[in-house]
Order: sequence, then C-alpha cells, then structure tokens
Amino acid sequence: MDMNVKGEVYIDSDDALKRVGGNMGLYKKLLGRFVDGNYLEAIENALGSGNMEESAKQVHTLKGVSANLSLVKIRALSVELEGKIHSGEDHAGCLDELRGAFAATREKISELTGS
Repeated sequence: MDMNVKGEVYIDSDDALKRVGGNMGLYKKLLGRFVDGNYLEAIENALGSGNMEESAKQVHTLKGVSANLSLVKIRALSVELEGKIHSGEDHAGCLDELRGAFAATREKISELTGS
C-alpha cells in the first residue's frame, strides 16, 4: 500500500514489508523508532554549526534508514541534500522540503500504526 500526499508517494509499505518478511508488527516497531529518532535535528544542528562533514554523515544515515523503511519522499530528498552538501550548493530549499516531508511522513506513519 502506497501512502500518498498530494499524489506523491511518501511511504511504500508493501516494499518495506517485503524487507521484514511481511511482519507488520516489526515494521510498525521500526517506524516508531524512526519517529522517535532525531534525524532531522541532527542534520540541522550539523548544518547550523557549519560542519559539512558531519552534515553529510547525518544525511547519509537518514538516507539509509529511509531506504530500508521505504520512506520514499524522505529518501529522495536525502539523496538530493547529500549531493548539495558534497558539491557546496545552496541546500536551504532542499532542507525546507525535507522538513515538510518529515511532517507529512510522520502523519502517514501515525495513520499506518494507529498511534
């Protein structure tokens, strides 16, 4: 089941369930850990301090976690943000989009998990 916002896929739960052997309980637990994580805060703190190496590391971590959980929109924006950080491009707009994707994804996770 794809969880969409305005026609864009934010979560591909069918894909994620394949990774966890169809275990919805495990998937919900992993989604809960994601929600409880401080991924966005860690990225914002690293960027705010000007530490681009740490910023890239934090974004790379988010990219991997979001890929494993099939958080499609967050993964796509993580890829884009990581590229901008490595190339020294302006990343402010991408970071704003990522903030929005986090909010929308958390809402969809709440719908999926019933929490």
